[in-house]
Amino acid sequence: MEPLYKPEGVEERWQETWEAEGLYEAHAERGGPTFVIAHPPPNVTGELHMGHALQLALADTLVRMKRMQGFNTLFQPGYDHAGISTQNAVEKDLAREGKTRHDLGREAFEARVWEWLRLYGRTIMTQFRRIGASLDYRRERFTMDDDYVRAVMRFFVHLYEKGWIFQANRIINWCPFHETSLSDLELVHVDVDDALSYFTYPFVDGEGGVTIATARPATIPGDVAVAVHPDDERYRDAVGREVVVPYVERHVPVIADDEVDPEFGTGALKVTPAHDPLDFAIGRRHDLPEPAVIAPDGRMNEEAGDLAGLTQEEAGERIVAWAKERGLLEKRESYRHSVALCERCESRIEPLISLQWWCSMEELKKPALSALEERQVVYHPESQHRFATDSLENAPDWNISRQLWWGHQLPVWYCPNGHELVAETEPEACAECDSTELRREEDVLDTWFSSALWPFATLGWPDDTPDLRAYYPGDLNTTAREIIRLWENRMIFSGLELMDDVPFRDVIIHSTVLAPDGRRMSKSLGTGIDPLDVIADHGADATRYGLLKMSSTQDVRFSYGAVEEGRKLANKLWNISRLLLGGGAAVELRPKTIEEQWILARIDATRAVLEERLAGFDFSHAVQSLYRLTFDDFCDWYAEAIKPRLYDRDEDAAATALAALERLLRLLHPVMPHVTEEIWSNLPGRESRLIIARWPEPDESFVSDVGALDRVQEAAGIFRRSGVLVELEGDEQRIFSAVVKPERVQANGNEEAERERLRKEISRAEGMLANERFVANAPEDVVAGEREKLERYRRELDALGG
Repeated sequence: MEPLYKPEGVEERWQETWEAEGLYEAHAERGGPTFVIAHPPPNVTGELHMGHALQLALADTLVRMKRMQGFNTLFQPGYDHAGISTQNAVEKDLAREGKTRHDLGREAFEARVWEWLRLYGRTIMTQFRRIGASLDYRRERFTMDDDYVRAVMRFFVHLYEKGWIFQANRIINWCPFHETSLSDLELVHVDVDDALSYFTYPFVDGEGGVTIATARPATIPGDVAVAVHPDDERYRDAVGREVVVPYVERHVPVIADDEVDPEFGTGALKVTPAHDPLDFAIGRRHDLPEPAVIAPDGRMNEEAGDLAGLTQEEAGERIVAWAKERGLLEKRESYRHSVALCERCESRIEPLISLQWWCSMEELKKPALSALEERQVVYHPESQHRFATDSLENAPDWNISRQLWWGHQLPVWYCPNGHELVAETEPEACAECDSTELRREEDVLDTWFSSALWPFATLGWPDDTPDLRAYYPGDLNTTAREIIRLWENRMIFSGLELMDDVPFRDVIIHSTVLAPDGRRMSKSLGTGIDPLDVIADHGADATRYGLLKMSSTQDVRFSYGAVEEGRKLANKLWNISRLLLGGGAAVELRPKTIEEQWILARIDATRAVLEERLAGFDFSHAVQSLYRLTFDDFCDWYAEAIKPRLYDRDEDAAATALAALERLLRLLHPVMPHVTEEIWSNLPGRESRLIIARWPEPDESFVSDVGALDRVQEAAGIFRRSGVLVELEGDEQRIFSAVVKPERVQANGNEEAERERLRKEISRAEGMLANERFVANAPEDVVAGEREKLERYRRELDALGG
């Protein structure tokens, strides 16, 4: 039974050792080339999920390689304060005590949040350590730290003084549970079954009327018009007339508007500006009134008359019954449609007109758009670059205020005489009337407003600090596509506005990892997979390897097989290292045989492939090249070929093997840091940790030997497949015998049958490559694979004399 590599204890020990010795702590005073990753600050109350794990595996692989290449790296850890999530968690805690935040008051509630965070927050950073993320944990930042708060206040005042921040009554997404506004990007959409009710709105001046279809009869009391498309012939004679709104019996006009969809329902739309975004836009174009009939708690308000206090469902039922009794309800039918929910509490979102603070995007986005168009920042893959550009170009004004108590309270004060003051710190008196009775705006800022400053506020901005000069602009950001509009684009325009430069040059938008059955990962659906469970079962190195192999430009299904492949690779490396370390030799290159020159050539060739693949953010092919080098080339061919010399106590073979192992460990370390560090620590003469060892330099000493074992390996393939022995001589025969051990196999190969099989394969491959449609349309790697197979078949046939 082969000994297994057991990660328990090894991973924790090396993580603790790296942190205790400060071996990966970034220092601005080092100078030299820098490599900075703008890592998304996780939710301070969050936990590690599979998206985090993939993101960390990608980013940490790059930062470890850059650190080894001599770059002054910065992998900045920290948290955002997650305004609504954190407040929601603390309010649930209070509810168990039978209290609300209003029972405590704002100041006491904020104190309660801080206490709650001390007990339950920030656990995710411990979980980041479990996967081996080499973040510089000594530099942890929090968006509610005093210095960070100062940066947020400076940003607000800066935008306000430029005239880009303003208050306005506009329709917003309102969560009736949290009683706060939300952005479009903080919603989830689900399909629900409703009833579509068809109501007749009678003409005021005669017979007949206009029939509308609605899934929300409770909003009928807020109707101020009926709209139709100007080209809809059915309603040509209706436009300009008035109709009677059911239940409230209000007279409203029939208007024409290009945004009406003639295909929905009857083609006529009831216009309720206060409770629907499309109706709001129509109402503003036609200067219509905007009565609101739904209160912030989602119930009917006083404007709804005798419906006040009812739920919307109750109000809708009463309106339907009223219309049916009077012959104004034509029919009701089943209707399945999409509705928006709050992503945190899953309450149904209410579109409401509300006085909010807004940031105008008209001027702020222009430099960022230019940066994307000129590719100063590049999103990968290209489809996400197009999406980022389009979403920024179409970005609406940003609703930056939230009706919460936890977060950055707006730096706006009001005096009793109606004056408004905006300042970074609380003013002592009103600048216009000297009143000292100032009242601060109660709203807080959208959490993403502060996160937009992350790449430079964490480095000391607005002060001019050594860190800021050393590490801004950074190099890379990696995250999921759903926060391109929430975070990446906002960091770009904020960096350009405040720092006059983009915050990073490349953005990797990684795959979404789906459940093995293709559904989205979700705890509520029972499809979630906890990466900490995967790490506990397979180890962090195997989990990292598996995630990198799964990574793609497309969404991917989680594969335990890929993680298991990583575990087997770690175990294979562990076992071969135990063999090579057993002789007590020095670490020194003394190659004397062709297999030694060959493995050194293969290691250098793989180094070049890794550098190319990782520069193009192709992590999957990068780890596959490492697998082939380690499992196939190093362990199955090189180590087996030199075993007889090792058993004979050949010191040159042992020293060269350790030197080759040392180079291999350097290449593997960014992907599999723990097992490689453990093996490295047992190499003779180690004076430093592998985490800061130098990345292998290009070495062309043995470049001509990179194909030295091709004939032997092809002969092995033929023998294992058909039992046919290819005639070899000298070193090739020696290596073949040592690795393949043909004497252990009972084989009686048919040489002519094997030649015939190869001829058929060659004919098939030639036919495919002669097909212009296949060559033009098939993926590039598929065509390249066919060409590679054709060449191999030809070589194998030549080896058989065919």
